[in-house]
Amino acid sequence: MRVAVVGSGIVGASTAYHAAGLGADVVLAGRPAPGEATAAGAGIVCPWASEHDDPDWFRAAAEGARYYPPLVAELAEAGEHDFGYRTVGALALAADDADLRRIRRRVLERRRGPTDTGDVDDLDEAAVRSLFPPLADGLRAVRIAAGARVDGGRLRDALLRQARRRGAEVRPGHAALTRTADRVTGIEVDGEHLTADAVVVAAGAWAPGLLAPAGVTVRIAPQRGQIVHLSLPGADTGHWPVVMPRATGHYLVAFGGSRVVAGATRESGTGFDHRVTAAGLAEVLTEALAVAPGLAGATHLETRVGFRPAGPDVRPLLGRVPRLGGLVVAGGLGPTGLTMGPWAGRVAAVLATGGDPGLDLRPYDPER
Repeated sequence: MRVAVVGSGIVGASTAYHAAGLGADVVLAGRPAPGEATAAGAGIVCPWASEHDDPDWFRAAAEGARYYPPLVAELAEAGEHDFGYRTVGALALAADDADLRRIRRRVLERRRGPTDTGDVDDLDEAAVRSLFPPLADGLRAVRIAAGARVDGGRLRDALLRQARRRGAEVRPGHAALTRTADRVTGIEVDGEHLTADAVVVAAGAWAPGLLAPAGVTVRIAPQRGQIVHLSLPGADTGHWPVVMPRATGHYLVAFGGSRVVAGATRESGTGFDHRVTAAGLAEVLTEALAVAPGLAGATHLETRVGFRPAGPDVRPLLGRVPRLGGLVVAGGLGPTGLTMGPWAGRVAAVLATGGDPGLDLRPYDPER
């Protein structure tokens, strides 16, 4: 069986890796574009304290988080170790004692079992600052031990390397779908037709333009996110936890090499305007310094811009398109692309190869 994958972000790379592992002859078409979400995203893997109440969104996000440990172990066995994944814990900051109790209750109600979240602890001010020294005085938090972070670009590259080792072919270039009246027949890459039994469209915010000529409408739009990378020379940041201020959509994620990532704006209606703006930069830094004034003396390294594929609601768009045989859509993951992405790619690979992912995908209907 031949499977074509369109999209070279985390979902496309995961789809190619898993489809090749299932025995398919795989070709992946795509090329990095300015604003690709995978390369820009901060990579938080911790859905349990999220303010989203949609149970179908949480089901997908939790499956994504649970899938990381076995995937990381599998990649490590294949020789892939350096993609920034680490279980560092996460701090969900609380406004007051009542908020602290609410967050802890939410996390405990959502977890499948203790191994899901690890320990869930209330931390006082001293404990919070010992774990993330730049934070402001007076902050309390719920610590979720299983919270993790990952470098999306490096994980994507690892998946693509291993997909190639499994026999997948990667074709940089512009792709278009080819079809008959009722099914896809493959893809065309820079004028060359490549036949396929199934096609997975995992093109992120660019998916609507790819699918529209085939008569398929998906409600995905680019949402611009501006993310600031800072350096704290001399600070050993590699073990610092993820910091999630309450209900702001902003965060702090530390990586090794004295790097702290602060994000992010959520700008709808910008189209594919790939610019760092004064307002966006000001928003990110204002929010970051409000909770972590100790970052005021940090060096600005870069500001990344990514276009999140924002769907009609918080749930991903994931599943087959019945009226066009052989077509699978995997996208619309919004701000949780790196939480769900590897898992969503695995589901897409199973669907493309004719399997059953063992999950009711009706809530994730790509054409809803």
